[in-house]
Amino acid sequence: MVKLNRIYTRTGDAGTSGLVDGSRISKSAPLMAAIGDVDEANSVLGVVVVQMAAGAQRELLLRIQNELFDLGADLATPWGPEPGAHDLRVTEGQVERLEEAIDRANDDLDPLTSFVLPGGDPVAAALHVARAVVRRAERSMVAANEAAPLNPAALMYINRLSDLLFVLSRHVNKMATGDVLWVPGASR
Repeated sequence: MVKLNRIYTRTGDAGTSGLVDGSRISKSAPLMAAIGDVDEANSVLGVVVVQMAAGAQRELLLRIQNELFDLGADLATPWGPEPGAHDLRVTEGQVERLEEAIDRANDDLDPLTSFVLPGGDPVAAALHVARAVVRRAERSMVAANEAAPLNPAALMYINRLSDLLFVLSRHVNKMATGDVLWVPGASR
């Protein structure tokens, strides 16, 4: 369990941050960028959640916020072929649950005939912002993985999460304003 008695530690004043195994890395390292982008994605999801009415989608996003903390812990724990017994890792089961949620939300949506513009209902627009931030986190994780291997399930998880947020935005818009579709060349 986490226990924080004091928020500042002064250990990062020289530009390094500690990993779960006690090692320290530069705050500018690709891994730290990935951890920061995952944290930002979680914060943006918090903004989405507070705008949503109670229901299954809100509960799903609250669960995902917890899983994003798991993802941060996973990233902060160096990957190896033999994970430690106490290592907190994203699992393929979590990826499968995202896929199931995507399929459920997508089942009652019409096929796309154009690209979707971020907008429509305020919650759908916020989901699009979250999707874009998650995509950035994915790019950061890929860069970090190129420097040192990450948990493959963590990379799958972040990829599926952006897909889920896209489908949820469409689902929210279906219940409200409908998709806002791109009209190529409309402003020429």
